Amino acid sequence: MKRALKFGSLGLMVLVGVAAGNKPQEAAAVKPAEAAPAGGAVISGSVSVTGNVPAPAKIKMAADPVCAQAHPDAMMSREIVASNGKLQHVLVYVKDWTGGTFPAPAEAVLLNQTGCMYEPHVFGIQVGQKLEILNSDSTLHNVNCQPKANKKFNIAQPTKGMKSVKTFDQPEAPVSFKCNVHPWMVSYAGVFGHPFFAVSGAQGAFSIEKLPAGTYTVEAWHEKLGVQTQKVTVADGERKEITFTFAAK
Repeated sequence: MKRALKFGSLGLMVLVGVAAGNKPQEAAAVKPAEAAPAGGAVISGSVSVTGNVPAPAKIKMAADPVCAQAHPDAMMSREIVASNGKLQHVLVYVKDWTGGTFPAPAEAVLLNQTGCMYEPHVFGIQVGQKLEILNSDSTLHNVNCQPKANKKFNIAQPTKGMKSVKTFDQPEAPVSFKCNVHPWMVSYAGVFGHPFFAVSGAQGAFSIEKLPAGTYTVEAWHEKLGVQTQKVTVADGERKEITFTFAAK
């Protein structure tokens, strides 16, 4: 005795499809972008300056008593900061990176307005990484950022402790920040799609670590003295020392 099989409309459609030789379609698996592997090479060195290095100029803060009181001994300009021929605040980075994608670090970069100065004066940040802009002063600051490749912003921070969070979507160097209230307040950032950047310290030293083996164009940027580049080849695990020398006019 044969039993009759009953199908709902959905079951009938599946049965007809299988009978016709058609298999149900499966959703295509989307493979996430793989992060570029880090290596063991290091490019380090120092940045020097020659020529007639101008003495830092005194910053006039008398127009805002809060700023003046924060620096009873006065603050000096940071346009060219050198000690014993070594140059500070130089952004050094791998230019035209083609080695793959690096995810943005979870840790934010802090740009602090303290004593009516930006800290740090020069810094690097990755694409997509959070930038926290903090007002640590009891006075109004205005953060004016006008990049070319990224979204511009111009925000007021009137109260102490106020914080704004921004991100950049495209590599760009340099990106400048200024305060319209205090014209001496300036900071510069390099935005990169990779973590291979550094800023020279008080003795001109810098270090770019965890590089994969390869040949790179390393660029050094200074806000007043311009740009220099070098071709550098490193093997895995190798540490290579290089020097950049800028000439003051």
